[in-house]
Amino acid sequence: MKSFLKFTLASIVGIILASVLLFFIFVGIVSSIASSKDDPTSVKNNSVLSIKLKSLVVDRAEKNPFEDLDLPGLNNTSKIGLNDILKNIEKAKKDDRIKGIYINTTGVAAGYASIEEIRDALIDFKKSEKFIYSYSDVYTQKAYYLASVADSIIMNPEGMFELKGLAGGVTFYKDVMKKVGVEMQVIRHGKFKSAVEPFLRNNMSEANREQTETFIGSIWNHVVKGIASARNIEIAQINKLADAGISFQEPTVALSNKLVDNLKYKDQVLDDLRALTGTKAKKPINSVSLSSYTSAVVPGKKKLHKDKIAIVYAEGGIDSGSDGINSDKISKAIRKARLDTTVKAVVLRINSPGGSALGSDIMWREVVLTKKEKPIIASYGNVSASGGYYMSCAADMIIASPTTITGSIGVFGMIPNVEKLMEDKIGIHTDVVKTNKHSDFPTINRSMTAYERQLMQTSVENTYDTFISHVSEGRKMTKDAVDKIGQGRVWSGENAIGIGLIDEFGGLNRAIELAKEKAGLEQFRVIELPKQKDPIEELLKDFGANAKSMIMKSYMGEAYQYLQMVEKARNMKGVQAAMPYELTIY
Repeated sequence: MKSFLKFTLASIVGIILASVLLFFIFVGIVSSIASSKDDPTSVKNNSVLSIKLKSLVVDRAEKNPFEDLDLPGLNNTSKIGLNDILKNIEKAKKDDRIKGIYINTTGVAAGYASIEEIRDALIDFKKSEKFIYSYSDVYTQKAYYLASVADSIIMNPEGMFELKGLAGGVTFYKDVMKKVGVEMQVIRHGKFKSAVEPFLRNNMSEANREQTETFIGSIWNHVVKGIASARNIEIAQINKLADAGISFQEPTVALSNKLVDNLKYKDQVLDDLRALTGTKAKKPINSVSLSSYTSAVVPGKKKLHKDKIAIVYAEGGIDSGSDGINSDKISKAIRKARLDTTVKAVVLRINSPGGSALGSDIMWREVVLTKKEKPIIASYGNVSASGGYYMSCAADMIIASPTTITGSIGVFGMIPNVEKLMEDKIGIHTDVVKTNKHSDFPTINRSMTAYERQLMQTSVENTYDTFISHVSEGRKMTKDAVDKIGQGRVWSGENAIGIGLIDEFGGLNRAIELAKEKAGLEQFRVIELPKQKDPIEELLKDFGANAKSMIMKSYMGEAYQYLQMVEKARNMKGVQAAMPYELTIY
């Protein structure tokens, strides 16, 4: 028996030591990969910059050298930063080694506002008189909107072309919550504040449908105008084709309607690119990808300017988890930029559906303080709504794309009651001892009393009043005027400019230009905040988080998604200033 125990113990110790050793070997390997990715990319003469956009486009991607490694427990979602894409297109415009841009993308994992910024950068690139050539086997609607600015748009003779208009879908959980024994207790202000509708209804309310139709229609109209202008096609004709379901038509339909310039196979496309770059027949074309070009150095001396413009990136839900906006971290970044005398202006780049009202207010305060000392410009990405708007409404100027989703000036509170789930479905009971009437409030283990519900309603009303007061002061509007366009209503950027919520259309580059003008700068350099984490640290964080997720998914199966919804609601701290719902636009 003693021998057996010794053998077992030795085996366990051996396994642990081997695991530790393998882990450190793995870290060494990925550290080596990380260092190699920092080496400058060599760009040959007569090259093309290849834009494929297979990765998820975010405002600023973490420097992740492990994204190509397919290992268990790692977050393998490949991401590319919009900031890097815009810098690379601008760099290629001035780089004599780059003869043109080749767009070869089927789909684009990005919102319409991000696509708009890339598209605007491509339009600016054309001032260099270098070519933009686009080819795809399949043009999705987003990919085509991006490619529509190209000098030549080519597609596979047997490919597919999508042009169908926009639709917005909301998933409703009312019945499934009832089946599993969860009651969502909701308090809100604003007839358009529909964040809670998925838990209370099985379809959109009339107010929700009205606002959704308005901003989706506005986004589509802008996309159609852009395509019509770039391709010299009538707007009515594009809508006619979309109504006819051109997604299911042959490529010849796209060609005959001037949506594309020609139908060719890949070998013919390569011949075109050889001709455009002066490459001899059958010789390989010099090409550099977006990700590789990020580390390329353009020949010539660069002066390091003392004066700076700081871009502070805020992306994700506010105080909603490790992947979102941490209000303390972002407010610290804004404060750092404010106190740095070499930083002459700040651009606050936001891509957020909102979240914690308290977190929004913490960041709003830093914006107010910064505005007193130096220019601060708010730049909106795909969405800057509710808390995203709250935190930035005091900025000197607000810049957004016509397709940005913004507004949603409203608040709500939500507490799930899982009493029936715990008792009837699982068999877990809770008993509480209290010193006072409401010592256990808020709780997820019982329903709110009428008095507690009134307490929550008062808190929501007070927060809404503070919200519209901040907007009133920042945008120089009366509170009544803000309330009329508030009530939780969502607007597109194109809607928002007419009602005073934003000042000008434009992307990150335009925001930097405005910051430069307001600070009176001639020469400057850009710094980005907050400082990004070490990729090894991110790897360890992802490994732990994903391991937990994998175990829960394995145990719960399809029911895991409902646990996520309850967990998200349970983790909400205080009153929320968040988007009205999770809308999927397709």
